[in-house]
Amino acid sequence: MNKRIVEFLIRAKQATYAGKGAETKASRTGSHDLVYREGDLMYYDTYLGGELFAGEEALWISDVPYWSMNYIGRVTGGPFSGDFLKEALLHVPAEIPYRGPEKYENGDYAYACSVKGEAEWFQGREIICYRGEQIYECVFHGGLIR
Repeated sequence: MNKRIVEFLIRAKQATYAGKGAETKASRTGSHDLVYREGDLMYYDTYLGGELFAGEEALWISDVPYWSMNYIGRVTGGPFSGDFLKEALLHVPAEIPYRGPEKYENGDYAYACSVKGEAEWFQGREIICYRGEQIYECVFHGGLIR
């Protein structure tokens, strides 16, 4: 991915789920869908569920699919904070623009994300701990589309 695409992907993530952006019309029964556009670029995030969830983020260039990432996660304990997850995801780094930063903390909450691979083909995992106890996990994978 070139710099323009990475910067767009980061802005899109920050403007949609992580930034508490408005949902668009559901693409499927019960889905949550968020869309962000800039010129010829479009980002679409769609997911099902809440405490147990699965979804996909995708990016198009001039209406041609370019990149996609699938994810599945679950809340495993409490007190889980969706606001903390969104706060961590706002800090998506350009080096690994898939979920959140390698580490992020605020108060009793700690977020950690590990990724193997590059934008063309990658896998990763994120967790949230509350006072040292894991309460959330999500795995994800994705890459370029041709």
